[in-house]
Amino acid sequence: MKETAKAYFLGKKGPRRLNCAQSVAETFREQFPLEEKITMLLSACGGGMAPEGYCGAFYAAKCLLDRHFPNRTQAGMAQLHSVAGSLKCREIKTLKKLLCVGCVEKAAEVVEGK
Repeated sequence: MKETAKAYFLGKKGPRRLNCAQSVAETFREQFPLEEKITMLLSACGGGMAPEGYCGAFYAAKCLLDRHFPNRTQAGMAQLHSVAGSLKCREIKTLKKLLCVGCVEKAAEVVEGK
């Protein structure tokens, strides 16, 4: 699934390039659908524009986990924090532990349960 999310993010899958949040959500759209209002919110969550400054990919993972696997949300977010050093876009970029595409891949892995 991380390769699919990466392909959406890089514009290699689908009719257009998706932002980080959309890439994660679209990867799991058929398996784990989200309400239309959340899908619309995610379209504006790229580039550090997610609520509270979250990384968009991580925010999309949180939305999916909250909706479909609430018992995994806390551990999943802790796993993402551990890998990236933060859950906030600006801090992740400053730390330089992960590029945006890496955040998309890691978020997809967490949603997938890996």
